[in-house]
Amino acid sequence: MGAITEQIGRELAGRYQLEGGLGTGASAHVYLAFDRRLSRRVAIKLLHPGLSGDRQFLRRFTAEAQAVAALNHPNILQVYDWGEEADGPFLVLEYLAGGSLRDLLDAGFRLGPAQAARVGAAAARGLAYAHRRGFVHRDIKPENLLFDEDAEVHIADFGLARALAEAAWTEPSGAVLGTARYASPEQAEGLVLDGRSDVYSLALVLYEAVTGKVPFGADTTVATLMARVGASLPPAPELGPLAAVLAQAAISEPLVRLDAEELAADLEALARSLPAPVPIPLVAAEISRPSAPSRGAEPPVLAPEPTTAMAGLGAERSPAPYFDWAEDEELAAAAEPAATEPVARRRHRGRRVLAGLLVLALLAAAAIVVVRHLPKHVNVPGVTAMALAPAEHRITGAKLRVGALTHAYSASVPAGAVIAQRPGPGHSAALHALVHLTVSLGHAPVGVPSLVHLPEQSALAKLNAAHFSASVHPSYSETVPSGQVISASPSGLRPFGSAVSIVISQGPAPRQIPSFAAGTTWASASAALSGERLVPLEQQQYSNDVPSGDVISTSPAEGAGGVAVGTKVTVVVSLGPLLVAVADVKGDTIAGALAALQQQGLNVTEQVGPPLATTAVTTNPSPGTKVRPGTAITLYVS
Repeated sequence: MGAITEQIGRELAGRYQLEGGLGTGASAHVYLAFDRRLSRRVAIKLLHPGLSGDRQFLRRFTAEAQAVAALNHPNILQVYDWGEEADGPFLVLEYLAGGSLRDLLDAGFRLGPAQAARVGAAAARGLAYAHRRGFVHRDIKPENLLFDEDAEVHIADFGLARALAEAAWTEPSGAVLGTARYASPEQAEGLVLDGRSDVYSLALVLYEAVTGKVPFGADTTVATLMARVGASLPPAPELGPLAAVLAQAAISEPLVRLDAEELAADLEALARSLPAPVPIPLVAAEISRPSAPSRGAEPPVLAPEPTTAMAGLGAERSPAPYFDWAEDEELAAAAEPAATEPVARRRHRGRRVLAGLLVLALLAAAAIVVVRHLPKHVNVPGVTAMALAPAEHRITGAKLRVGALTHAYSASVPAGAVIAQRPGPGHSAALHALVHLTVSLGHAPVGVPSLVHLPEQSALAKLNAAHFSASVHPSYSETVPSGQVISASPSGLRPFGSAVSIVISQGPAPRQIPSFAAGTTWASASAALSGERLVPLEQQQYSNDVPSGDVISTSPAEGAGGVAVGTKVTVVVSLGPLLVAVADVKGDTIAGALAALQQQGLNVTEQVGPPLATTAVTTNPSPGTKVRPGTAITLYVS
């Protein structure tokens, strides 16, 4: 921290006074600062001076800073401001006094499953929010998970990893590998990244937070990354019920892996099912400040900023190793005789030394004889990919013993077969030495994807991508459109390759035309048909039998079944009887009057007048009166 303290006291952008150093890394120094304009403490990330000459990086840095500053979520560290000084660009960030998850782990603390579920759910909520807005973090690690004073987690450095990837000095050029310890398999393969890459890294961070170990560790960066391709998360008993969720979040194939929203939901459900944990202890990062001038040679004092840190509140803490190196002065003094020791005593000691050397020589000779007669070493047979029973038989047949059996998920080795052995095939081992085996649990459980409301073919393709088989069952639905998924079962984590039943909508069930009682009006019939999601159409018709306004009939007929929703139904509504106006036949011949009245459907039943009458005079009912066809008419003649 020597170099970082040189900047303390400096003022940036005319408002940010650097008060102390919070940490340093390959790309930036981080400072505690005071914003004199708003009278608040902030964190300043002052980037590497070498970046100031890279105009492409500065353009990307400005764009990313502006975009990230718009993120507003309680689990994402807030970006307040950004700027550029002569020695490099800087970011102004929200200051959190609770330290990072890395500080917690380095202090020897471990999270329990319930604590990890709550921390992971909060981080996943922040990632889901950012992913919905097009941001991929690319560098999720314990250092980037910061705690506030209430132990609520915040994700730091959104957008910075992407900007640094385009800096001229970044290696490899144009690629963002992030921290290799937590990088996803697709980062190792150089594939296009989406939010599921962050989910994989978060799963490894939570695994380490509980177990203290990062899975898939290897001697080199490349080996570490490639060990994750096609591999499943190794089981660890410390994870308890958290293991199944992390296995889903760390599936090697990104298309089958949980996304951040699904991971948050699963971790929240798990947290609710577990007893409430004790509060997470906070381990604040040290703040370095220059030492005050003094006459003595006292080193600078590194004092932590005051926080609400709570030490030892139930998290598992491993004691730090302690070594006490000391010299045994008495043994050193006895290594050579004093100069004043008598000669006789020295000769006596010489004879004792000679006798001791003779004994050692005899023991060495005996050891050589014994070693020559010891059984020879044997080559360890290869048993990987074999079923456990034959593998054990081969090991014991080689005069070796089967040692510890551990189990791990594997995407390529069937359940019950050997994934790995230690020592490996061909190694030389003494007779009856132990050969430790890792046995496959089969493929890790896979989460059934969300299928509701997807079209049938899309749902089948999604199940196939997740390596599930599907059984399809049709069913009517009043709410789900035809051809879409109504439901899928089972849900949650299921064995790899197992069957999922999906119910596909056939649309609404067929309808039956209602039957209408005598006296049913058009309004009532229309309402009944609309209630069945049918379309009523009115058709009026005269009727001598059905009162005006009442339903005469329907088409399709009343009681007809198998009618699809949306079918048009014609409702015949009575206009009452058809009336005719009695014709005015005054002055017509009798024959002409009779013909006119009969043509109207009227029935002349009586003629009234003199015997030799020839001309029609009037009618009863009188001319113009509206009567039903068939009405009896009296014709008056003269």
